[in-house]
Amino acid sequence: MSKWLCILILACATAAHAAPQGTNSDDMDRLLADKGLLTRLEDVSHKVADKAQTVAGRAGDLVVNAMGFLGVPYKRGGNSAETGFDCSGFVRAIYQQTVGLVLPRRADQQAASTQVIDKKELQPGDLVFFNTMRRTFSHVGIYVGDGKFIHSPRSGSEVRVEDMRQSYWQRRFDGARRVTSTAGTQVGQVDDIK
Repeated sequence: MSKWLCILILACATAAHAAPQGTNSDDMDRLLADKGLLTRLEDVSHKVADKAQTVAGRAGDLVVNAMGFLGVPYKRGGNSAETGFDCSGFVRAIYQQTVGLVLPRRADQQAASTQVIDKKELQPGDLVFFNTMRRTFSHVGIYVGDGKFIHSPRSGSEVRVEDMRQSYWQRRFDGARRVTSTAGTQVGQVDDIK
């Protein structure tokens, strides 16, 4: 997409430089249309808008899917609704089921394999990490928006939504991460490896 944008900018710059002083915007539009650049620009614009809508839809799907597991009990090492979840098992299962991406198993590995973002940049579907066991990135949850995240907190508890602004979570916040397509393995690729 950026290739087309560069071509368009170069064409406009060349046309502007070569155009006589009295050229108006209608002449420029005609020139761009004659070169087929207006159609290409519209195509690129639609593709960018479609991609943004797809990303937003996936984040929404991710949060909705995660909310479907509210109440599932915590189980150390658990990674399914049937057996229960620990924090990283929950995050891994949600991403695998919703996006088809298999994240690493442990919270610290998930932090290492995802893109660092500022807390102010958090969007639904991003990961939030906490130091709950006197070591960095020992706990992970999925940001759902409005300062809240969903997670599987601890033994004797269940998947629930909590406010990151509570003093307990504020003191233990380790950072925010965004999952990209390079963060894990696509589900189909996992099947190919076996």
